[in-house]
Amino acid sequence: MEQHVLEQSARLPDSGAVTGWAALRWRGGTFFDGRAEGEGAWLPVPLLLGGSNLRQHPRSTISQERFPPRERTEVAGLPVSTVQRAVFDEMRRVGTLLHAVQTVEMAAAASLISVALMTAYVVPHRNGYTGVPLVRRALGLAIDDSRSPRETWLRLVWLSLGLPQPLCNQPVFDLRGRLLGYPDIFDPVAGLVGEYDGADHKDRERHRRDVAREELFRDHGLEYFAVVAGDSREAASARMLATRRRARFLSPDQRAWTLQPPAWWPIPESLDARLARLGLVPALTHA
Repeated sequence: MEQHVLEQSARLPDSGAVTGWAALRWRGGTFFDGRAEGEGAWLPVPLLLGGSNLRQHPRSTISQERFPPRERTEVAGLPVSTVQRAVFDEMRRVGTLLHAVQTVEMAAAASLISVALMTAYVVPHRNGYTGVPLVRRALGLAIDDSRSPRETWLRLVWLSLGLPQPLCNQPVFDLRGRLLGYPDIFDPVAGLVGEYDGADHKDRERHRRDVAREELFRDHGLEYFAVVAGDSREAASARMLATRRRARFLSPDQRAWTLQPPAWWPIPESLDARLARLGLVPALTHA
């Protein structure tokens, strides 16, 4: 994939840059693998020209959108757009709400930018660009805590049913302070755990751990559902609703679990705090 990006970047004029998924991958975004979902072919490398011209090529796409020089930088010798511009361009590429939310959440998962910083970039500065209403809607749904594109899909299916905003990858403990797990989605009011089990969960040892994990949650009064790779949106929706109907909705004094960590549990650093500590906030918010 990196060679694919390099080959197309070599065609750029001096004012141009690689953007979108390719720029995010070049910066270490693991989930931006350059493949269309469900397909094996490489995606074309998105190029911003900055007012110059370039011959069309089947392995790249060309954009003549406004591209101010301050949004162009260099990473490991490759001219790329800034993180926020690359995320902005990728959020608009497919034109669906799911893809837009997945894009910003996977950029956050790679510690490239937070939803708050991306919102600060978009809201005051992107008027007049194509696709901005979709980006704004996606940012209103996005969180910093999703760890995979399918977790994002799982949460958006849940929300589409009118169910309350779940917690994602939130540690859950028993009353003695023992960690029960980090559910993909967690409904603390109902006492419900939801998991997405991808292809990597088919391994025998992984499956054994998944079963033990489910039993541990259930032993502490939590209802549980799993959605597996290949399940349709309709199947996932039905499973979510059926599981929530079975949930116990216990009051806090009746629960055998808690979200309150033990005193020795390290306080997690927020993504915004991490980016600030690394000195990345000024560069990310500059428009």
